[in-house]
Amino acid sequence: MEQFFNITLDLLVGFGETLKIFFVTLAFALPLGLIIAFGSMSKFKPLAALCKAIVWVIRGTPLMLQLIIVYYGPGLVFGQMLLSASVAVYITFSINYACYFSEIYRGGIESISKGQYEAGQVLGMTKTEVFFKVILLQVIKRIIAPMSNEIITLVKDTSLARVVTYYELIYFAQRYIKNAGLLWPLFYTAIYYLVFTAVLTLLFGWLEKKLDYFKA
Repeated sequence: MEQFFNITLDLLVGFGETLKIFFVTLAFALPLGLIIAFGSMSKFKPLAALCKAIVWVIRGTPLMLQLIIVYYGPGLVFGQMLLSASVAVYITFSINYACYFSEIYRGGIESISKGQYEAGQVLGMTKTEVFFKVILLQVIKRIIAPMSNEIITLVKDTSLARVVTYYELIYFAQRYIKNAGLLWPLFYTAIYYLVFTAVLTLLFGWLEKKLDYFKA
């Protein structure tokens, strides 16, 4: 029983690092994704082409490969490690998820009929006012489901951080295999992920109900 208690506490430390990756990624990826979406929809073709190319590369290559390149790449080029494991993880995850979020944003924005923009302008509103007062909440309603899927995927993707020796939840559990020959702590981590994803699922379900007044 004492061993179980000690392992639980140890894994909680690792879960704290997992949560750190999760929240830092969302803090940067959500606004960055919106910026990339606007860039992809820009009428300035070179900017739109650049944003679309970045999204294509990021979405078309594995997150694990991106982590390895960001962490080890500068060391190979400059002869010394320039980024700590945590910084490399935060940068890579933020850019990766920003690109996925950007496509969700873009799809949501483009799904709104142009007539709503025109109606707002007829009422004397600027394009910015129309977007934030009329369009944005409708976009949020439409992207809740796909966005929730990506965010829940992020919870599980945090385990990839261990490839650059970031000490997250799975890394802590794997130490017991190497040091004590215990396999069950690795399976025990599933409870942490399941509880957290359950909380997120309930949260997104609540948000969808709060935005039900946007139903056609």
